[in-house]
Amino acid sequence: MSNHHPLVSVVIPFYNCQYVAQAIESVLRQTYPHVELIVVNDGSNKFQDLISPYLSKITYIEQVNKGVAAALNHGIKKAKGEYLVWLSSDDIMDDHKIELQLNFMNSVNSFLSFTNFNIINENSQITSYNVGINFQKELEFLQALHEFCPINGCTVMMSRKVIETIGYFNEQLKYAQDYEYWLRVTLHFPIHYFHITLTNYRVHQLMGSILNNHDQMTEFYSIREKYREKISELISTKGNESHA
Repeated sequence: MSNHHPLVSVVIPFYNCQYVAQAIESVLRQTYPHVELIVVNDGSNKFQDLISPYLSKITYIEQVNKGVAAALNHGIKKAKGEYLVWLSSDDIMDDHKIELQLNFMNSVNSFLSFTNFNIINENSQITSYNVGINFQKELEFLQALHEFCPINGCTVMMSRKVIETIGYFNEQLKYAQDYEYWLRVTLHFPIHYFHITLTNYRVHQLMGSILNNHDQMTEFYSIREKYREKISELISTKGNESHA
């Protein structure tokens, strides 16, 4: 982590999303100068025209529809950055996100960090501020991760070393590929919470988590059960360390 101005790659998976231009604009507005933006069209059949004005400023990839995990993996494999950021095509990042989060990660020697976030509506108006949990200690975070997914994936920044160590997102998972990934990460690296709000997360009626809630929860419970014992052991180890 000796490079003070590393390239940061942002991957936007895109599938029939009318808000994609707002996501792209938020990346192009970043105050940090060394940013690469990769948009992966996951087999869309509408709203591709919204991307056209930005083609000279981004890396644009098309693939047949395979889902978010495959789109993320495709983008990550093309990415040249030392750090990686995921942004959903309907979300918006703060203009200072990359600069501030990268500074934080360098200050604590972090390989993966996440932040708080706001919720916005269809009109990009903030409806709820700072809705994430303010974790004071790593143990609090691990206890939460043991029960649910406390990380909004679009608040994450991670070092390429994470990918090199644990691999890519599981493309067999349609909905909870993020939760499964964070569980894998935490068995190898500490995950750091940066107490700041740098992402606006859009909640709307066409989002996948609303349309596919039942299937999403079924997948989530299966993943939680698979990792329950390993995370319990990690919590026990960290708890003993904190009392030593």
